[in-house]
Amino acid sequence: MATNFVDYVRIHCKSGKGGAGSRHMRREKYIPKGGPDGGDGGRGGHVILKGNKQMWTLLHLKYRKHIKAGHGDAGSGNLKTGSQGEDVYLDVPLGTVAKDGETGEILFEITEEGEEKIVMRGGRGGLGNNHFKTSTNRTPEYAQPGEDHREGWIILELKVLADVGLVGFPNAGKSTLLSVLSAAKPEIADYPFTTLTPNLGIVAYRGHQSFIMADIPGIIEGAHEGKGLGHRFLRHIERNSLLLFLVPADADSIRKEYEILENELRMYNPELLDKQRILAISKADMLDDIMKDQMKSDIPENIPHVFISSVAQQGLEELKDCIWQELHK
Repeated sequence: MATNFVDYVRIHCKSGKGGAGSRHMRREKYIPKGGPDGGDGGRGGHVILKGNKQMWTLLHLKYRKHIKAGHGDAGSGNLKTGSQGEDVYLDVPLGTVAKDGETGEILFEITEEGEEKIVMRGGRGGLGNNHFKTSTNRTPEYAQPGEDHREGWIILELKVLADVGLVGFPNAGKSTLLSVLSAAKPEIADYPFTTLTPNLGIVAYRGHQSFIMADIPGIIEGAHEGKGLGHRFLRHIERNSLLLFLVPADADSIRKEYEILENELRMYNPELLDKQRILAISKADMLDDIMKDQMKSDIPENIPHVFISSVAQQGLEELKDCIWQELHK
């Protein structure tokens, strides 16, 4: 599954050119000077992105590098407009951001099912000579050519849409927590960077309700500079409503580890710190009540915290309650 997750592609898009306007003159048996009746050219085809909530990866575009829309047809006599060029629709997952391939400028993002945005606009069809007749020139021989096509490289980046994003160092137990709370089957091992791609899981809650949780590749100091998985990972956090910080109970200092994680987010994008946050202290099955009390001085203030153990399944209902309350504040 991991190899099928593609969150970045670069594609070359080429729209269709517009059809030429017609210079036709009306010539009928009893109307020797019928005047101009040239129709307009059809517009060139657009390249359009369309949101599809059934998709979760850009894999289908990884090997489709060149996207080409159809050309518009020329206009003809009797004021007939040429056919439009065929539009090309590219289905993309919700959370896809389109950028200019040369400048990196963000063009738009797709966040809703069925939402359509033109990424490369087709050329306009030329006007037929009928548009250019005047009181002094009743038989214009001129018609507009169609507008030329547009082409260029477009970057598509996926930012995972989820209610809860898991934030923690590699090997903090994020994948294990997701696998216990949901039906997701992330790859799990006790070495850093097992999770190289985001995993999404639907977590069932009381009364047939649910929320979506994303296990995102582990953060490391310097991620904001692109170290490790760097920006690829941080991009996915931007779309989560709530951040669940995961710090293991055997960390040298829970407060210090939390502050490092917090600082990485601040350096990448300060707005991330406006999101609601919860701290889960994992691997808590090794702690008794006295040890938990002793640790409280090392836990950051002003953030809800829960002691959990994914393996021993301790504190998980309490964690889900806490997440639900924060999501619905």
